[in-house]
Amino acid sequence: MVTAEFAVVLPAVVLVLALSLGALGLALDQIRCVDAARAGARAASRGDSYAAVTQVARRVAPSQSLVSMTTSGDLVRVSVVSPPRVAARLVPGWLHAGSTVSAVREPADWQQ
Repeated sequence: MVTAEFAVVLPAVVLVLALSLGALGLALDQIRCVDAARAGARAASRGDSYAAVTQVARRVAPSQSLVSMTTSGDLVRVSVVSPPRVAARLVPGWLHAGSTVSAVREPADWQQ
């Protein structure tokens, strides 16, 4: 009798565990995307080149993340988007981690 109940409960426990681990992985990717975008925006505000900004952001970002930088006057925006993990690929377009951080370029007389 216990075996039948266990056989019914086990798939539900495995599903909840898989969803919990997927949510944890997504949260970690989101944190890393925010950190990467912040580091990239900081580098861009110092006047670093596009290649240097993307290199700084990619060092912190999850693997295979897309890094982009746009400028508008003195404002720079760095965006980092991480591709979905395996579990999130089952529902395309729903879950992804990403962040955009804006910064103002430092004046030239601040740079040494």
